[in-house]
Amino acid sequence: MNSLGGIRSWPANWRSTTALMTTTESVRKIPQVLTVAGSDSGAGAGIQADLKVCAARGVYCASVITAVTAQNTRGVQSVHLLPPEFVSEQLKSVLSDFDFDVVKTGMLPSTEIVEVLLQNLSDFPVRALVVDPVMVSTSGHVLAGSSILSIFRERLLPIADIITPNVKEASALLGGVRIETVSDMRSAAKLLHEMGPRFVLVKGGDLPDSSDSVDVYFDGKEFHELRSPRVATRNTHGTGCTLASCIAAELAKGSSMLSAVKVAKRFVDNALDYSKDIAIGSGMQGPFDHFFGLKKDPQSSRCSIFNPDDLFLYAVTDSRMNRKWNRSIVDAVKAAIEGGATIIQLREKEAETREFLEEAKACVDICRSHGVSLLINDRIDIALACNADGVHVGQSDMPVDLVRSLLGPDKIIGVSCKTPEQAHQAWKDGADYIGSGGVFPTNTKANNRTIGLDGLKEVCEASKLPVVAIGGIGISNADSVMQIDAPNLKGVAVVSALFDQDCVLTQAKKLHKTLKDSKREI
Repeated sequence: MNSLGGIRSWPANWRSTTALMTTTESVRKIPQVLTVAGSDSGAGAGIQADLKVCAARGVYCASVITAVTAQNTRGVQSVHLLPPEFVSEQLKSVLSDFDFDVVKTGMLPSTEIVEVLLQNLSDFPVRALVVDPVMVSTSGHVLAGSSILSIFRERLLPIADIITPNVKEASALLGGVRIETVSDMRSAAKLLHEMGPRFVLVKGGDLPDSSDSVDVYFDGKEFHELRSPRVATRNTHGTGCTLASCIAAELAKGSSMLSAVKVAKRFVDNALDYSKDIAIGSGMQGPFDHFFGLKKDPQSSRCSIFNPDDLFLYAVTDSRMNRKWNRSIVDAVKAAIEGGATIIQLREKEAETREFLEEAKACVDICRSHGVSLLINDRIDIALACNADGVHVGQSDMPVDLVRSLLGPDKIIGVSCKTPEQAHQAWKDGADYIGSGGVFPTNTKANNRTIGLDGLKEVCEASKLPVVAIGGIGISNADSVMQIDAPNLKGVAVVSALFDQDCVLTQAKKLHKTLKDSKREI
């Protein structure tokens, strides 16, 4: 019995019991994160920031509170730790009910609370654990004592998928080592990795004498320095919580670790820049706006979060074919979607910019109404002007990292790759997917070197990203493409097979059926 009237004991077969309560209808899985952290009465950091981040990133977030703080923009006035037994009851309650993709930890203020967390994670395993070792806030307030350092080092860090300490926390975990340069951060990341976490991100926001905000990411083999210009603002409260929670949210949606980290850093940078002049509270460290994306442009959100399965039937328009068959881009796109195309790319090499922009805007409206993402080939300016869902670039076009800096964290970016080396680089640069080919000869790119099915499989095996095959693919050979036994090959991209045909709608339906039949056979 407890103060809330008793917590029931959870049966060993609770998941199967729950399953009996569902219907036979398909249920849409929502990415889910659990945050275990302290409450911030000023709502800029802690649990409150975590909830706001996950909501902004389209992820459901539940919470377990470890401590209640009295704090505002002037600082932390008081901290009240919750009894470990009650923290355990919260953990058992949510972990036994929800199917969490990721658990993110923030303020764990005592060894007893860390113990109950470890016990519950043992009882209810989750797919990923993000540890933000909150000990010192950005404003310098001590939020956890040195007594928990040993349990962090010996038991929590070894089970973490990623840890995200700032330089002060990294120093504390390493016994007070000085961290004053990027080189020091790299050394610290390597030493922390040796404690057991799969990935380490040392945050350099507090690094002295640095004109850039530099974070160092280490995966056990390679270092990545993630740089961005510092934003001059007092509104920095909760940046660490926000970054870690955004990483958790992106992991819950299926992103790779490096991609999740890059999206999270961009999200924080954009939120700081957007919120740099807002005034909330009278202290020296104000909060920033996690929902900046909604306020910058009410129409800015794309139709849905990118799903690799959307690459299933990827339709690429062609201006010459549209003229040949006397159809507009808009009519071609509408017919393709109605026939089953799951994503659209506008590749219009010959259209005038003004004309292309107007047609692109109309295509965006059509795609949004059908819940289909629309990408622009090469033309970043058109993508920005029509608020497309993203872009696709080639190896000779603008680099992916530069495209990302222009489009922001939420847009889809695809890149063409013919080799395993290019595929690996695309992942490192933060692309969302790879277009690999030409698989077969095609009349849309006469001099395009083909890679064949073997080359396509090599790219898939080298890639940590979803892949869509392109080049000379149609109804007659789509099945052979989909049968190459590569789990990350998500679909085919077609041009002539749809748009160099008398009836786009009919051909799209036939090709969609062919792909579905092939998928069932795999």
